[in-house]
Amino acid sequence: MGRGYTIFDTALGRCGIAWSDAGLTGIQLPEAREIETRRRLFRQFPEAREQRPCSNTELAIKGITAMLRGQAVDFSDVALDLTGVTPFNQRVYEAIRAIPRGETRSADELAAELHVPGALNSIAQALTKNAWVLIVPCHRVREVGNGLDSSSPNSGIISKRRLLSLEGARPHAGLTLFDAFLAADRRQAS
Repeated sequence: MGRGYTIFDTALGRCGIAWSDAGLTGIQLPEAREIETRRRLFRQFPEAREQRPCSNTELAIKGITAMLRGQAVDFSDVALDLTGVTPFNQRVYEAIRAIPRGETRSADELAAELHVPGALNSIAQALTKNAWVLIVPCHRVREVGNGLDSSSPNSGIISKRRLLSLEGARPHAGLTLFDAFLAADRRQAS
């Protein structure tokens, strides 16, 4: 079959997905226009040709469309093509896939779970290289300052906050400067 891609409809717009014989190679959530979604997918996977999805890809598409309607989805049976992904990034992605729907972890918590304190920069780099948005739900990882209004890699126009709200999560808001002073005053008063 080689390398393929397809564009498909979801409740939030037209998404793209690419695959190889080994598994999914990437997902692109909707951009403002379908042509932009196609361009971004083609830039990442220029060797892929538009074709009918295989069964693994069909399973992923079914899950993605359900997830973007706010339904709970289990992607554990979806095979990913991890060719070229470093062992460290594979560990990060595995840990992220284990974060339950509707929950978040800070990058610090993820580093502690992986037993690599101080590896925040490496974790951040792994997040930016995540080609499997939703299946490797990097939107569940809060960055420094929480970054919930930023876009996830390959998430097109959909913010992390939007993805979390679809999961029913209550994202942790970052402390404002006022909140930090208020908390410090309360600690001093007690």
